[in-house]
Amino acid sequence: MESELDYWSARALLEWQVELGATEAMMDAPIDRFGLEDQKPKAARAADAPPPPVKPKTIDPVAEATKAAQGADALPSLRAAMEAFEHCDLKRGARNLVFCDGQAGARVMIIGEAPGRDEDLQGKPFVGRAGQLLDKMLAAIDLSRDQNVYITNVLPWRPPQNRDPLPAEIAMLVPFLERHVALAQPDVLVLMGNISCQAVLGKRGITRLRGQWEQAWGKPVIPMFHPAYLLRQSHAKRQAWADLLELRARLNSLN
Repeated sequence: MESELDYWSARALLEWQVELGATEAMMDAPIDRFGLEDQKPKAARAADAPPPPVKPKTIDPVAEATKAAQGADALPSLRAAMEAFEHCDLKRGARNLVFCDGQAGARVMIIGEAPGRDEDLQGKPFVGRAGQLLDKMLAAIDLSRDQNVYITNVLPWRPPQNRDPLPAEIAMLVPFLERHVALAQPDVLVLMGNISCQAVLGKRGITRLRGQWEQAWGKPVIPMFHPAYLLRQSHAKRQAWADLLELRARLNSLN
């Protein structure tokens, strides 16, 4: 014969079951708990339902850049807008924003590609070996950044290991560059290298494009070899000299 549980043993077993989550006694008939949910009023079911997931807001960097650039009414405010722009990851790895050098309002505006190590350290474009060669090239046709040339880059922040800028990086920074040109008001744009041609003209192939006048953003545009390329390929300096003479002739014709 089975022995009956004493009071204290039965209570201990009951408390153990409660701790396990068995908080209701068996009923005479099974209960469909899912069916009970359907019997609730609609308002009660809606109140018990979890809120719908919140979709993350999608940010369009190009649209944000365009809005910020158009809000700048002068070069200092454009620089401030670029410094406040948080959608380009290059900014996080760069030491300085490289905005410009030379004379704002100059007749010639040179657009380079992206800052290198020296430019990143000093916060100015074309200050390394390529910049020194650029100064010699300009001096050969009586131009200088101290008097009558204004210089900027497509990208204001140095890419890691000096890699080529990504298409998405170029696209989000072109609105700032276009606004930069509009505010600087040069007579002529000089595009140094493939990245500059891609950003302004939507074309690549500098050996084919160089020396040929194009039109962009309401300005005459001439592509040229980047001075860094000329340091590696000295045989191209003859073509670079021809392009400089073409620039000089165009400036004379605009006088």
